[in-house]
Amino acid sequence: MSLHELTAAQQLKALRAKEISSRELTEHYLARIERHAGLGAFVTINENALDEAARADEQLAGGDRAALLGLPLGIKDLAATAGIRTTFGSAALAEFVPREDSWTVGLLRRAGAVVLGKTNTSEFGATCYTENDVTPNPAVTPYAPTRYSSGSSGGAATAVAAGLLPVAHASDGAGSIRTPAATCHLVGMKPSRGLVSPAPATSFLLTSTEGPMARTVEDAALLLDVMASPAPGDLYGWRNDGSFASALTLQRRLKVAMWTDSGTDEDTDPQAELAVRRAAEVLTGLGHDVREIPLPWRWDWHMRRAVTHWFAYQVAAVVGNTVSPPRIPLLRPYTRHLLATNETLNVQSVVAAQAVLARYASAFLAAVDDYDVVLTPTTNGPPVPIGYYTGDEADLMLKWSCHTPWANLAGVPAISLPSHVDGDGLPHGVHLVGRARRDAELLALAAQLESAALWDELHPPSWHQ
Repeated sequence: MSLHELTAAQQLKALRAKEISSRELTEHYLARIERHAGLGAFVTINENALDEAARADEQLAGGDRAALLGLPLGIKDLAATAGIRTTFGSAALAEFVPREDSWTVGLLRRAGAVVLGKTNTSEFGATCYTENDVTPNPAVTPYAPTRYSSGSSGGAATAVAAGLLPVAHASDGAGSIRTPAATCHLVGMKPSRGLVSPAPATSFLLTSTEGPMARTVEDAALLLDVMASPAPGDLYGWRNDGSFASALTLQRRLKVAMWTDSGTDEDTDPQAELAVRRAAEVLTGLGHDVREIPLPWRWDWHMRRAVTHWFAYQVAAVVGNTVSPPRIPLLRPYTRHLLATNETLNVQSVVAAQAVLARYASAFLAAVDDYDVVLTPTTNGPPVPIGYYTGDEADLMLKWSCHTPWANLAGVPAISLPSHVDGDGLPHGVHLVGRARRDAELLALAAQLESAALWDELHPPSWHQ
């Protein structure tokens, strides 16, 4: 068995038993990253990774049992990493090297993870496909390398699915963990607001958070256990009672709401429908009460405008704090479009957008108040071909990734799980959304579905190369 065939949990066990070394693992993954560079998974490789692995082996030999000690890990290139280039997916920041880690990266490093490098992302995380002017190749799903692995955590998903990492750090502002997980037959979780700190906070309407990308639910829980530690002063910070990884047995029967309606003028993709129907059947067989309900709110004109305005405002704020005016021309066309949109806004329009988004989120929470979990497709269709997003990018992205943003706006936990691979070899996922701060219960339900064989253990061709 090759080392990358072991799950992250198995690798940690083998490291502690001294059956393998961190250096062996690191060398194995670095070689695979180089071999499969064409998949577009990485932006930057950490030149000190082998030194970090050697230090981890010394600590393991001394009896240290830090949670992730010696485990190779990739960090999404939207998170600051001290001493390692952090581009935010932008040519305007191609040479930026932070002096300090972000809060979550610091937690992962202190837990002993060996950082192999920075995984690919879209510019400032603004698109649901991962293509930029920093890397020569977009991040693609290894199941179909002519198709995007979504975004903005596309590099993380590509790396884990192709066996270039055992598990990966990712982030999600409107679906950016979950849609890449769906395109790559992976588990990807967006935690509840406040469980993983976005420190330093920049907005009271927090939609983005960091979370795990993994092959198994157990691996996702192991990584989340480390990430779930609020920063001092986090306005929304909270702690889970106990370990996620040690509480993966579901304790009760759940009431599940479901829908497949996209909420757009796009029909529901037949494979997306199939994914949800299959999952509903398995859930019912496990004793859960599954009921189909109407979609609480469609993507009407007011909602589309509010999302566009809010996204433009947020991206403009990030660009204004990170990119000097002479380097603005280096930004990609869609980013410049968002900046131009922001120039048309005033305080009233930004506040109005926030109000619409809040009403939208409240409508969903009210509609599912009697339910424990919501089941929907993760994406409205398979991974899309490279070059698909031409013309009205915002509209095309919304029609494909329409099912995920409400969970970000509502601040509730959500997870994408593998469903099946269709006749064309393309992966599809299902989306489960839980109640606020019941992340442990959502993970336990995911583990139950995994044990019930909702999905098969499949790997793309690159896995065996």
